[in-house]
Amino acid sequence: MGHGAKPPESGSAVPRTRLTAQNAPKVAETLQALATPSRLLILARLREGPCAATELAAAVGMEQSACSHQLRVLRTLGLVTGTRRGRSVVYALHDDHVAELLDQALYHVEHLRLGLTDARAGAAAPAAASSP
Repeated sequence: MGHGAKPPESGSAVPRTRLTAQNAPKVAETLQALATPSRLLILARLREGPCAATELAAAVGMEQSACSHQLRVLRTLGLVTGTRRGRSVVYALHDDHVAELLDQALYHVEHLRLGLTDARAGAAAPAAASSP
């Protein structure tokens, strides 16, 4: 897969959890946070490594106040962490799961752009009913 993100490994140790009525609202809230380009840019920059808030705003081309607002949203949802260092706050991705969310979204978009499908996706498609 030469176009960026690493595909999921079929035998990976990532536990599969079912989407339920109880966890669906939190999953939707997390995905909504990822539906804003400015937040995605912030997360993508933090994927490269921790960054002070002022540097982060400049790196993603946002006003400091707008960037701080987006960081509060991302922090509240557990997608980023902030650590005070002197007079500034250094932000980082909460954990590898956040990076994997970005990777998977980019991987999917790139697949669509290239017109590719995963073999297992085609195999899982329901067969067309034959007419008698």
